[in-house]
Amino acid sequence: MRIRDLLNPVCIKLNGQAKDKADVIEQMVALMAKSGNISDIDVYHKGVLAREEESTTAVGEGIAIPHCKSDSVKAPCLAAMTLPAGVDYDAPDGDPVKVIFLIAAPNSKDNVHIDVLSKLSVLLLDETFAANLLKAASVEEFLSIVDAAESAKDAADRAEKKGVALPDVLAVTACPTGIAHTYMAEENLKKAAKNAGVSIKIETRGSSGTKNELTADEIAAAKAIIVAADVNVPMGRFNGRKVIQCRVSDGINKSDELVAKAKAGDAPVFTATEGESSSEKKSAGGSVYKHLMTGVSHMLPFVVGGGILIALAFLFDGIYCKMNGITPDGTFGSMLPISAFLKGKVGGVAFGFMLPVLAGFIAFSIADRPGLAVGFLGGAMAANGTSGFLGALVAGFFAGYTCLLLKKAFSSMPKSLDGLKPVLIYPLIGMLIVGLGMNFIVEPVVGTINGWMNDALKYLNGTNAVVILGLIVAGMMAVDMGGPVNKAAYVFATGMLAEGHYNIMAAVMIGGMVPPIAIAAATLIFKNKFTAEERKAGPVNFVMGAAFITEGAIPYAAADPAHVLPACIVGSALAGALSMAFKCTLMAPHGGVFVFPVVGNPVMYVVALLIGSAVGCLLLGLLKKNVEE
Repeated sequence: MRIRDLLNPVCIKLNGQAKDKADVIEQMVALMAKSGNISDIDVYHKGVLAREEESTTAVGEGIAIPHCKSDSVKAPCLAAMTLPAGVDYDAPDGDPVKVIFLIAAPNSKDNVHIDVLSKLSVLLLDETFAANLLKAASVEEFLSIVDAAESAKDAADRAEKKGVALPDVLAVTACPTGIAHTYMAEENLKKAAKNAGVSIKIETRGSSGTKNELTADEIAAAKAIIVAADVNVPMGRFNGRKVIQCRVSDGINKSDELVAKAKAGDAPVFTATEGESSSEKKSAGGSVYKHLMTGVSHMLPFVVGGGILIALAFLFDGIYCKMNGITPDGTFGSMLPISAFLKGKVGGVAFGFMLPVLAGFIAFSIADRPGLAVGFLGGAMAANGTSGFLGALVAGFFAGYTCLLLKKAFSSMPKSLDGLKPVLIYPLIGMLIVGLGMNFIVEPVVGTINGWMNDALKYLNGTNAVVILGLIVAGMMAVDMGGPVNKAAYVFATGMLAEGHYNIMAAVMIGGMVPPIAIAAATLIFKNKFTAEERKAGPVNFVMGAAFITEGAIPYAAADPAHVLPACIVGSALAGALSMAFKCTLMAPHGGVFVFPVVGNPVMYVVALLIGSAVGCLLLGLLKKNVEE
C-alpha cells in the first residue's frame, strides 16, 4: 500500500503552529476527520491519546508518527502537518517535532498501520526528505515530494531484489490440528511444483503459527494461488487474484493436478467480501465442516494441556496409593498437594475452557470477531448446564449465525454508529438471543439427548458391547486418515472427554497410531510389496505412528487404496477393540507414546497397539501384490 495513496490533500496542513503535544494531536485528528474515513471522531481521538500514554510516538530528528488502530476507522488514511517552529513532543532526543504524520487504521487483521508505520519510518530517516517536506510551499509540492521519495525507495528495493524472481505459484496449507496435513500438503505441493518446472512459495499455518507468510508483491505477481485448508485463513489479501480453493487433503493427494491448474492460470478470480478472512466452501456442508474444524483446532491446546495435567494428578495419587496400600476414595486425583494443584488449580481450569473455546471459535469462523464473545457465552452455558459437548457445538453455530443475522439487520445504520456495532450492539443483542435460546431450547432438548447418550455409554462400559464401540471408532480413524470420517471419530472422542468417558479417546488414538506403524513394519518385512521409494520412506512412519500422526500412511493408501485401506482399518479396529476390552483410558487427545505414562492400564495399551499393528502389517503382506521394479 503506497503512502501517497493514503494522503488526502484536505488532510495536509503546512506551516502550522501548536502550543503543545495535546494541541498538535487535536489539530491532527481534526485534519484526519476531513478524510471522511472516521465514523466516530471522539473514539478515534481517545485511541490516539491512549497510544501516546503507552510511549511517545516521536521518533527523533524532529519527526513524530502518532497512530491508532480502531473500529472507528472505516478505511486506512493519513494526515500530515509541518511545524517550522517546532513543538515539544516528548521526543527521545529532546528535539522539538517539526514534521508529523498521523495514521488511521481499521481494526482488521491486515495491520495496515504497521506496514505504513515501517515504510514512513524508513523514509523519514532520510534528513533530506524531512527537510524538503518542511520547505514545501504547497500541498501539491508536499505530495510530489512524498511520491518521489517513495518511488525512489521502491526502485531501490526492486534493484536490491534484482535477480531473485518472484514465485510463479503460491500456496497456503492449513489443517485443524496444524501438525501433519499442513506440512504434508506443503511437501507434496513442493514436489509437484518441482516436477512441473515452476517455482512455488508455500505459507504454512500450523500449530506453531504462520510460517513463510506470503508478501503483497508475491501475491501480485503469482499466476495463481492454491489455498489447501480445512480451517479459516485470511483471504482478503487475495482479492482480484486467481485462487484455487480446496481441502488440505487435496494438497496431499492431488498436488500435481493443483499445480498444473495454477501454472496454467486455470482458476476463478477471487472476490473478497467485506471483512473477508476465510476460505469458505461453496457448499453448506463444506462450510459446516470448516467452522467445526476451526473450533476444534483452537480447543485442542486446552484439552491436551489440561488433560495431561489432570492425568498426571491421577498418576501421582495412584503411585501414592500403591506405595502406601491405600484404597482410592472420592478425593482421588487431589490427595497429594501436587495432585490437588495440577487437577484443581491448573489442569482443571485449562480443561474448563474446552467448551467455551470450541463454541466461541465456531462462531468466530462463521461471523468473524462479533461471533467470538457470543459463542463463548453459549459454550460456557453448555459447560455449566447439562447439554455438554453437543450443546457447545449447537451453541457455536447458533451464535455464529445469530451474529450474521444481526450484521444484516443493522447494516443500514448510519456510518457514524459503526463503532458501536462490534462493542455494544452485536454482543448485547447476540448474548441475549443466544442466552435465551440456550436456556429455553438447547439446554432442555440437547441436555436430554446428552443424558441419554451418557446413560447409554455408561451402560456399554459395563458390557461387552463397549468393545464394539472401540472397534468402530478406531476403525474410522483409518478410513480416510485425517479426512472427514477420521475427524468425526476424533471429534466424538474429544467431546466424550468432557463427559468423563476416557476409554473412547484411548481407542481413537490407538486406532490412529496403527496405520503408519503397520506400514512401516510391512516395508521392512514384505519388501517386494513396495517400491524402492516407499521402502526408503517406510521407517519414518514408525516415528509418525508413535506420535499419533496417522497422515504418514496417506501416500501408501493413495497409491494402493484397495489393499492398504482394508489392512489398516482391520488393524486399527482390532487395536481399538482390545483397548476397550483392557479398560484402557486416556485424558489427552494427542501425543502418542509421549502421553503413555498417563494412560490408564498402559502395559495392556502397548499390547493392544502391537497386536493391531502386527495384524495390519500381516494383512498388508497378504493383500498387496508384488511390485515389479
